[in-house]
Amino acid sequence: MKKSVLTRYRVMAYVTGVLLVLLCLCMVGKYVLDLDGAADATRAVSIAHGWLYVVYLVFAFDLGSKAKWPVAKQLWVLLAGTIPTAAFFVERRISRELEATPADAEPAVAKA
Repeated sequence: MKKSVLTRYRVMAYVTGVLLVLLCLCMVGKYVLDLDGAADATRAVSIAHGWLYVVYLVFAFDLGSKAKWPVAKQLWVLLAGTIPTAAFFVERRISRELEATPADAEPAVAKA
């Protein structure tokens, strides 16, 4: 598996995680603190998180299929972008796991 597959997943995990935490803060500002402008911020952040979560799903699924994960593990990683701060912990665990496994060696060239 290429290192770029893991890097894409890691970037999107952080982006999704940050946007989800920001969305939670915006919603607290809108519904609990009743701040002016919080409704517009909540709308903008929720739209950004929604679209980028789809990109996260694609990259996480690509990583899982190339790493040949079981379905339960794949679902666990895919759902991490819906729970605030879970994406950070899951990303760290997955990165350590995949970096510990040896990279695919170059294929041997057959001699004629």
